Amino acid sequence: MKAAVVGLGVEGIKATKALLDYGWKVYATDLQTEIDLEELKISISDAKISTYDEKINISTNNLTIDLGYLDECEIDSSDAIVISPSLCNTKIAKKALSSGKLLSDILDKHKEIFTIGITGTNGKTTTSLILKEILENAGKKILIGGNAGGGFEGYYDLILKAEKGNYDIIIIEVCDMTLEFCDYAFNFDLVGLTNIGNDHIDVHGSIENYKNSLLNFSKNKTTFIDKNQIYLKEFKESNQINELVEYDESNYDLKLFGKFNRLNAGLATAIAKVLDVEDFIIKNTLGNFEPVEGRLKEFKLNDSKIYIGKTDNSDAVKSILNEKYFYATFIGTPRSNEEHRFEILDTVASHNPEIIVLFPGLEDTVEFGLYRLKSIGYEGRIEIANNLDEIISLLAEYSHEDAIFIGGNGQKNIIEIQDRLELLTKNCN
Repeated sequence: MKAAVVGLGVEGIKATKALLDYGWKVYATDLQTEIDLEELKISISDAKISTYDEKINISTNNLTIDLGYLDECEIDSSDAIVISPSLCNTKIAKKALSSGKLLSDILDKHKEIFTIGITGTNGKTTTSLILKEILENAGKKILIGGNAGGGFEGYYDLILKAEKGNYDIIIIEVCDMTLEFCDYAFNFDLVGLTNIGNDHIDVHGSIENYKNSLLNFSKNKTTFIDKNQIYLKEFKESNQINELVEYDESNYDLKLFGKFNRLNAGLATAIAKVLDVEDFIIKNTLGNFEPVEGRLKEFKLNDSKIYIGKTDNSDAVKSILNEKYFYATFIGTPRSNEEHRFEILDTVASHNPEIIVLFPGLEDTVEFGLYRLKSIGYEGRIEIANNLDEIISLLAEYSHEDAIFIGGNGQKNIIEIQDRLELLTKNCN
């Protein structure tokens, strides 16, 4: 079987890798030439590489890649077509849709399996993994995955795995930017909505547009929503939602910090109860659930409690800073073109920590962050940490204060800090 992968962003690369792992031949293409292909592990000695007119062709036994252009004949001759979710409304996507050759149509076993979608701005990964553990402890065989940018192997990996395995339930973390794609590619029975917050506004245009996208995604589905959600009334008034179920914070013991995580646990609990999972299974699972890598974890260093996790939008940061006062706040910076993410610094400054430390997150935009803090009139101390060693040095310096928070953008960097802190706290404590 041969597949054509159109668009080599994170999801396209993950799809290409998954298809190759399952023995497919792949034609992959992207109109950009500066694409990171490292994850595909192409052997330079085995590959044929040619360039002309700023176009690049890479060819191996089972993989052909065109960068800077696409070959429509290669796409038309493929047995299945993979479209990057970000290209969902483009001409090439509409053509693939009309052909009936999208991978989600060619391989459709996943559409026969009971499917739960977890979406919203923050808390999707934690909620999905809590629910997975609850259902597995109840004896169900679970397939879990979702948005490749969120840490999973991508939506197409789910489709391929479902075709080969026997699963009772699929749990999918649905990124807010891929709602339309996922609604087409999967048959959702239940939808869990974590929250509606300030992220990807450059894509949605406004919170109102984002909310409307979620309402549309919830059509004909049983949907779970926080009982205090500000848009609850509009969801209640929608006559197209199959059933609306309200949830609240979990009252069970958790190893997770904060009200937001009690809400994540509450959503997973509400879904599990609708699926007739016994209460003692839910309670025991929640009591033993460990924080997710890259998400909020707590460390004790000298006199200080350090809270660290990816919080890549202002609402995520606000939910943590509302819990307690932090003497120092370390923030990983966003990409230069993500203006809305710099609002994180406005939120941090409004909570008036003694010190704000900026470090490179998704990009080294520390100077942008420094300018932002000065322009909004933050009067505290600002430090710059250019690398992991400098971050750890400052943490040691402040570790006799009550509480420190490390967050913002750059999950990879935040995981590296978590790993170093784990070693450091074991040695010190």
